[in-house]
Amino acid sequence: MAEFDDGGSVKMMPQKTHKLSEYALIVGEQVIADLHTIAANIEQKSVVHVNSTKTGGGVAEILFRLTPLMSELGLNASWDVIRGDQSFFEATKTFHNALQTGMKITKQKNFEDFERKTAENLRDLRVDADTVFIHDPQPAGMIAQRKLDSDQKWIWRCHIDVSNPASDVWSFFARYINKYDASIFSAPQFGRSDLQIPQFLVSPSIDPLADKNRELPQSYIDRVLSKYALKAEKPLITQISRFDYAKDPIGVIEAFKIVSSHIESELVLGGSLADDDPEGLEVHAKVLKAAEGRKDIHVLLIPPFSDLEINALQRASTIVLQKSVKEGFGLTVAEALWKSKPVIAGATGGIPLQIKNGLSGYLVHTVEGAAYRMHYLLRNPDVAEKLGRYGRANVRQNFLITRQLMDYLLLMISLRRKELVPILAPPRVP
Repeated sequence: MAEFDDGGSVKMMPQKTHKLSEYALIVGEQVIADLHTIAANIEQKSVVHVNSTKTGGGVAEILFRLTPLMSELGLNASWDVIRGDQSFFEATKTFHNALQTGMKITKQKNFEDFERKTAENLRDLRVDADTVFIHDPQPAGMIAQRKLDSDQKWIWRCHIDVSNPASDVWSFFARYINKYDASIFSAPQFGRSDLQIPQFLVSPSIDPLADKNRELPQSYIDRVLSKYALKAEKPLITQISRFDYAKDPIGVIEAFKIVSSHIESELVLGGSLADDDPEGLEVHAKVLKAAEGRKDIHVLLIPPFSDLEINALQRASTIVLQKSVKEGFGLTVAEALWKSKPVIAGATGGIPLQIKNGLSGYLVHTVEGAAYRMHYLLRNPDVAEKLGRYGRANVRQNFLITRQLMDYLLLMISLRRKELVPILAPPRVP
């Protein structure tokens, strides 16, 4: 959290969450009233979320904001994190890649390391609530703590694309997942026909009041540009994401080199390294190598909790990229759209739910396609402005945290009814 003086100087404060009433100016009073009404009808009040890291990536960001809002609605909500070591996170990163790409890249040791650390977490971390949300594959084995003689409901919340996984890894995890009461996926195509439990669709969300998305004074934006030696008079193209092969940062550099040979501009590749992603340093080193000798390419290793600087870089951008070749959802797209920026992104994962091609941005499949769209928007700023305006409206309708909170509350009620409606409606077009 930060406070600004009149000159744009910033005083850093501890990270802050917000009251539901503060969202009323954005989403309307009726939405807030509906949340209170739904929560009042939940009799089983204790809720716990479990994931693998407190920092880095969209899951941790969502849980940091979502858990206090659940508490404000009268639920006894908490957030726990499993513990891992290097071999465990190397194994889960391999699983992550195998589940999203379908490649058979895992070794027997990966499964053994996962089971070893899961056993330790089962011993050391007590997960006990009426409703338990387990986020992603890393803590999936915690289902062994489920009390079979109770009315507990365990939900596996999957944030990645498992539509075409490596069969050995999926078979390994399906043994755990089929013991849950329900699963949640971020996009319709991520669902699995071979799961024996109900499947729900809940798209992730952004917090419009968080430092990463709130309005900023222009003086602060200018200070950030100056800090990183970025020239405000040149068009700025930015991609903010983890240093991850799936985000295709090398492809971003290749596309930019095509565009910059015709239009003088600057590229920012900014990202952080997450605790549960040991591959990040390797990717970061390769990105630096690809950008070597180019003063118009800025590779920024941004530490966790640098949300204001990320916000400023996105707001200063002429175009925002998210050229993923594989993606779970890609919340950086929603973040940029909320700032009324035109976004060019890979047509993968949950990104097509956020971008209506040609209306709020462009979906691309290749380096050449990304370069073509960048060139077109730099030459046609009126089109870029229209795309950004529509994109913000789409995020307001579908991808703010109050909508995700409502989906979770409705799911909690649904799981205790005799008749389930397994799939929630996909996002609406405003």
